[in-house]
Amino acid sequence: MKSNIIKYISLVLVTIGLWSCKKDGTELVSDVSPAGTLTTSTSTLNLSLANATATAVTLTFPAPVITGVVIPVTTTIQIDVKGRNFSNPTEVVVTNTSYAPKVSDINAILLGFGLKAEVPAEIEVRLKSAPAPNAITYSNVLSLKATPYFAASWVYAPGAYQGWAPLTADSLVSPDSDGKYSGIINFPAGQLDFKVTPKKSWDLAYGVLNNLLSTDGSAANLAAPKAGPNLVSVDLNAKTFSIVEAELWSVTGSATPLGWGSDIDMKYINDGKKTWKATATLSAGDIKFRKNHDYGSNYGGAAGSLVFNGGNIAVAEGGTYTITFDIPNLKYSLVKN
Repeated sequence: MKSNIIKYISLVLVTIGLWSCKKDGTELVSDVSPAGTLTTSTSTLNLSLANATATAVTLTFPAPVITGVVIPVTTTIQIDVKGRNFSNPTEVVVTNTSYAPKVSDINAILLGFGLKAEVPAEIEVRLKSAPAPNAITYSNVLSLKATPYFAASWVYAPGAYQGWAPLTADSLVSPDSDGKYSGIINFPAGQLDFKVTPKKSWDLAYGVLNNLLSTDGSAANLAAPKAGPNLVSVDLNAKTFSIVEAELWSVTGSATPLGWGSDIDMKYINDGKKTWKATATLSAGDIKFRKNHDYGSNYGGAAGSLVFNGGNIAVAEGGTYTITFDIPNLKYSLVKN
């Protein structure tokens, strides 16, 4: 009995010893250098639609030095507007020691930040190196100057709603000229059919065939699913499209011909700036903007600035006005004609 106990204890000790050796043998030990110095080919970027496919800038940096067991390191370029302290940066994972984006790539990033086309801006760039979530390091910060450009292009949507006249048809806009176009068109009842033309002519027109956009002569008209404002989106690369009900903004108030509770519907301007406009005869009084003829979503304000659910906007004197409603920038304008 005593002999068996001794044998059992010996077996346990041997097993523990073997487990300890195995554990020691598989421990990973690595030492990764912090993010290196980031350098740039230029501090002033030349952005324009004409050189959209050219290289905007080349950022270079040394590869991380890893000693011991080799582990993967994620290297990321971070880009943000100067002064934001990289609070919400655009990140691009890189797999070598340089990053050379095209002009169009940088322009899209700048416009994505909400920066205005044709207005000089400054951005900041840094390198983020992450061998592990708890071992992130950052490089030096570079400041770059750039002026984004407006890269939009258009196609057109002649249809029954405007007499099938390409010269006066509503447009669909592609903000980045990437073949993807969209716009809001207000279709009257019984006038829902339309086609898409790259130019203001019938030289080439897209209809629908087998649920895809087609220029084949047998292609049927596209059609809005119902009357009213519809968001029309077409992808001329993939030949796909969608047509869905859209929001409608209008002007209401004591200054409108029928007073509060009635509406002057506004027209969405398909220029990539997401503004609405209307030309209307107003009297001295007050107005507001509201969505879908409902006060649940309305804007008031003063001195050209919009405020959600804000106070009434005063109209000092009667006359015919061009009214602009600019939600992205929370601005409005009343220009007497």
